[in-house]
Amino acid sequence: MAPEMASSPIDSSSLPLVTILSKRTVLPDSPSAMPDLKLSVSDLPMLSCHYIQKGLFFPKPNMPMTSLVSLLVSSLSRALTIIPAFAGRFTTYPDGSIFVSCNDAGVDFYHATAPRLSLTSLLPPSSDVPKPINNLFPMDRTISYQGHFRPLAAFQLTELGDGAVFIGCAVSHALVDGTSFWHFFNTWAELCRGGSPNQPDFRRNYFGNSKAVLRFASSTGPEVTFPVDAPVRERIFHFSADAVRLLKSKANRSQNSPKLSLIPGQEAEICGKQIHDLRTNTKGSEISSFQSLSALIWQAVTRARKWLPGDYMTTFRMAVNCRHRIEPRVSPMYFGNAIQSTPTRAKVEEVTSKDLRWVAGLLHASVLAHGDAAIRQVISDWEAAPKCFPLGNPDGTVINMGSSNRFPMYEGNDFGWGRPLAVRSGKANKFDGKMSAFPGREGDGSVDIEMCLAPETMAALLLDEEFMGFVSD
Repeated sequence: MAPEMASSPIDSSSLPLVTILSKRTVLPDSPSAMPDLKLSVSDLPMLSCHYIQKGLFFPKPNMPMTSLVSLLVSSLSRALTIIPAFAGRFTTYPDGSIFVSCNDAGVDFYHATAPRLSLTSLLPPSSDVPKPINNLFPMDRTISYQGHFRPLAAFQLTELGDGAVFIGCAVSHALVDGTSFWHFFNTWAELCRGGSPNQPDFRRNYFGNSKAVLRFASSTGPEVTFPVDAPVRERIFHFSADAVRLLKSKANRSQNSPKLSLIPGQEAEICGKQIHDLRTNTKGSEISSFQSLSALIWQAVTRARKWLPGDYMTTFRMAVNCRHRIEPRVSPMYFGNAIQSTPTRAKVEEVTSKDLRWVAGLLHASVLAHGDAAIRQVISDWEAAPKCFPLGNPDGTVINMGSSNRFPMYEGNDFGWGRPLAVRSGKANKFDGKMSAFPGREGDGSVDIEMCLAPETMAALLLDEEFMGFVSD
């Protein structure tokens, strides 16, 4: 008899962190009667961007995994009936116009497991965002134009080793902006809870009659406009509601007002009184909470970019929702992209030497000025020379702020077993200076800022006492 061979132990470190257990195509549960939807002048520039990748961590579900997968798939199918564009594909017409063909081609749904990952390992406090989070998303670094021959959306459910789950979504950025992305997420969740969500507004009334077309030399479409492999560190900074209120009060106070500091128990009362006085005395001139926080970030990151000469120009780009800024207004439920980027520029020495009130005032003035006339001018300029949006930071002086702390990431996204625990994003569209705003989970006005910075800039930022004084775990 041959001797038994001793089995060698398996080196778990050589195994993949995330294993795909199944992949399926999910179709709408009813055939679509939706006509083709023309991409607008706000959709077309996003064709060179990566698919949006956003997702949510959830506590351990109160049902077997097979039941959860069935629930998510069936409700996703119904969500695609309500929003059939997600299940379509891009089609280029002979005249160069690009449409969403609502042809019920479907979306991809992946079920995955990650036994070596947990909430503790993926959501460490006061640390860089762990790289394995990128494995929780489908369609990594897919360019939005590829929606011509790939699904416009894909979804991945990943079960972690501690029983918690992550639901990651990837959607072509030429199909949706953040408003429409989270509308779909909310719709899916509401259907899981047994609700009856509303359909978005599919009318093409946001410059839908434009004759401008965007042509590409290659049939494969454009490339992204930034180096995808440049080294960056990524971190989530949390700003409490008290810290945000204090920043807003500092940004709005007059030169003769007393200086404020973050003293627990006092700041809410003091800031509340000053903000009330401002609203009473100077209605319409108030600098917002987010503009105040953005000013702090612009100053701190510019200081941390120590190599920048004082006479260099630095730019803070902020994404703005144009739905309520255009005349006549389009519906808040408008489906598609209805965003523009407002650039605010100043010299490095001005951003770093002036006070918060001055820098916040610049940002406030830019946003305030971006009304109907400014939006139409941007559209007119683009129609005269159509091109993809130049996402990136070529000279190292730019901050690009995307997403919004007003998006319903926690609100409305309970799939039936508890509110989300945290929001995270994948590798898509990340480079030095790219930032995203998320609402704090507390729902009290706190804000999370996801920052991607060059390693040396992040290291310097973490040593900035003025900035870190407003950050909490």
